[in-house]
Amino acid sequence: MAWVLKMDEAIESGLVHDFDASLSGIGQELGAGAYSMSDVLALPIFKQEDSSLPPENETKHPPFQYVMCAATSPAVKLYDETLTYLNQGQSYEIRMLDNRKAGDIPEINGKLVKSTIRVVFHDRRLQYTEHQQLEGWKWNRPGDRLLDLDIPMSVGVIDIKTNPSQLNAVEFLWDPTKCTSAFIQVHCISTEFTPRKHGGEKGVPFRIQVDTFKQTENGEYTDHLHSASCQIKVFKPKGADRKQKTDREKMEKRTAHEKEKYQPSYDTTILTECSPWPDTPTTFVNNSPTPAPTFTSAQHNTYSVPDRSVSFSQLHPSATIQETQQWLLKHRFSTYTRLFSNFSGADLLKLTREDLVQICGPADGIRLYNALKSRSVRPRLTIYVCQEPLRSVQLERQDAGNGDSSNVYHAIYLEEMAASEVTRKLALAFNIPLHQINQVYRQGPTGIHILVSDQMVQNFQDESCFLFTTIKGTVSFSDS
Repeated sequence: MAWVLKMDEAIESGLVHDFDASLSGIGQELGAGAYSMSDVLALPIFKQEDSSLPPENETKHPPFQYVMCAATSPAVKLYDETLTYLNQGQSYEIRMLDNRKAGDIPEINGKLVKSTIRVVFHDRRLQYTEHQQLEGWKWNRPGDRLLDLDIPMSVGVIDIKTNPSQLNAVEFLWDPTKCTSAFIQVHCISTEFTPRKHGGEKGVPFRIQVDTFKQTENGEYTDHLHSASCQIKVFKPKGADRKQKTDREKMEKRTAHEKEKYQPSYDTTILTECSPWPDTPTTFVNNSPTPAPTFTSAQHNTYSVPDRSVSFSQLHPSATIQETQQWLLKHRFSTYTRLFSNFSGADLLKLTREDLVQICGPADGIRLYNALKSRSVRPRLTIYVCQEPLRSVQLERQDAGNGDSSNVYHAIYLEEMAASEVTRKLALAFNIPLHQINQVYRQGPTGIHILVSDQMVQNFQDESCFLFTTIKGTVSFSDS
């Protein structure tokens, strides 16, 4: 059996084109290597929870304890971290307690310490873009702060500082030997940082973190002593009370056996130890504004690759920040160039599909993920086509004892099981102008020409081989 490709009269007998790099671009995009979330943890924006804690063979005794006067949710699994609901703008007390044993850290006796309280994202994927998220919030809420200290309510806090460039942090001095309470107000709500295109998304959790430092010999409060944090969600006024009531009612409906899997609700929230937030502590000696904290990877994982064009279709892990920006522009992600303004190629490639969906929304997030992780699409059908030599050439080869062993086949990969796809791929493989191909036929019994249809293509066997012959006005293919 054979195929016949009907062509314009201008195509003469003996038309042949060597197989070259014309196929090299078909379905050959190489996918980026997978990056596990453990790789991401090396970035400075993520807290290494256990890195600053003492070895297990040492007695763990934190020098301070911070207790927030807000009830924990009863709908938290037994071994999960507690979750506390807060109302937007409501003042909540955080008690700053001296937890030292006799002889612990004697150098701070009779001296003040500095604590920074900040509200940050709990979700690691949002920690990646925290600086941009907070800048976007500032743009939508000009003049507002994410976190404030209720000064009239607070007790024992001294030299309170709020920096205009750090909308999510407050800092103050306090005496560990005296009663100290800081009343905080969180003005951002959890649903302000969730995509709203389809509605109904759950609000993102935040963290309240307290970092405490002692004074160094040069008078700066940069010597870290202790850090602790807790997980929260912030609702519109009175929303936290309704959510707490709803959780409590749900738990009351559960059986006694099911209730054993959940923690009880506690009247207060104890902040648990963690590593310090990774921005450089500010000083109380210099009254000039402190630098804004960098929450993204900034200049951390940048690479210099000289003389490399950014015309690549696949983003390389060693791409610099500038090259990553150009890649985003080239692939129609200009909307997100500002959002990823501090990301190198390695930083961007480490984001998971879920990360990108939450950052960019479902449509653009999936599109960006596919562009970053693109791999060659597995063809639905593969056929091999070779130009059949002219009869005179074939006879010469047979006389020389070569037979047909010198035939070189072109691989035709079909992503669609359609006759039009066959025509297009044949034209591409043999460098034939597509407009010169009128019809494609398969040579049947007794030499009849059968029009190749979609149904015929769908019944082709994978990796079938065909011979390509040319005559005036037609190009024929026969099974080999």
